[in-house]
Amino acid sequence: MGKLLEFYDKQHKKLLLIPFIIIILAIGVIGFTYINTGEFVNKGVSLKGGSTVTIDKVVDIVELESFLKEKFPLADITVRNLMAAGRAVGIAIDSDAQDNQEVKILTDVLEDKLNLKKEDYGVEMMGSSLGKSFFRQIIYALVIAFVLMGLVIFIYFKTLAPSLAVMLAAASDIVVTLAIFNLTGMKLGTAGIAAFLMLIGYSVDTDVLLSTRVLKRKEGTVMERVIGAMKTGLTMSVTTLTAITVALIFVRSEVIKQIMIILLIGLLVDLIMTWLQNVSILRIYLERKGRR
Repeated sequence: MGKLLEFYDKQHKKLLLIPFIIIILAIGVIGFTYINTGEFVNKGVSLKGGSTVTIDKVVDIVELESFLKEKFPLADITVRNLMAAGRAVGIAIDSDAQDNQEVKILTDVLEDKLNLKKEDYGVEMMGSSLGKSFFRQIIYALVIAFVLMGLVIFIYFKTLAPSLAVMLAAASDIVVTLAIFNLTGMKLGTAGIAAFLMLIGYSVDTDVLLSTRVLKRKEGTVMERVIGAMKTGLTMSVTTLTAITVALIFVRSEVIKQIMIILLIGLLVDLIMTWLQNVSILRIYLERKGRR
């Protein structure tokens, strides 16, 4: 452990390359997604528009999804279970069908396949314009959250460099988490957006803890203050990660599961961005400040 801390202490500038390389790769993944889909994230029906058919019948969702994708090879279709009290009570078929004719073709196939009657299922539709409008407002909310967060941090620390370091760490968490989310093949819904907003709070929490310990306190060396902050920060992160893991194991709701997956990815990414990226930037800042 002593040798590891000694390496961490002496090689902090080289370790800064790790988060920077991860960020570059993440931007590449997001760019690849945009080139192939026209969007920087895989959106679900609630964000891009489409229809959802809910059926009060439990079937094999893997087999049904495979059947529908074979029947409609050009359509974007996802089948998921509807859960209640920890057990499946029905299924939901999300698709990019946005007009009555397309939805009717889909429901006709479902009626034949699952032996359904009209009263056995319900259909909800969301227009693309409504989904785009909602997504645009969410992006505005994220930008405003970042601006206000940066303002509060700058007022607290009264120094530009540490404030920018905290904001960079939070932005890095969002970008890398988004890239990994795209790689999972999941579709981002409104619940996922809420998870990204929560992730900003979790990220800032550990970064403000680190910056406060390193910049505001004077006792001990810089490295000793970093280690003290790390003990507290890692305890917070491990506690949260444990709770999220338990939720992923026992919770069956797809909405909550997406929130937990995004938070799990984001908090693991935050460990790198806080304790490699932010620590190195703060130490470089203090070293240069000391030289002047």
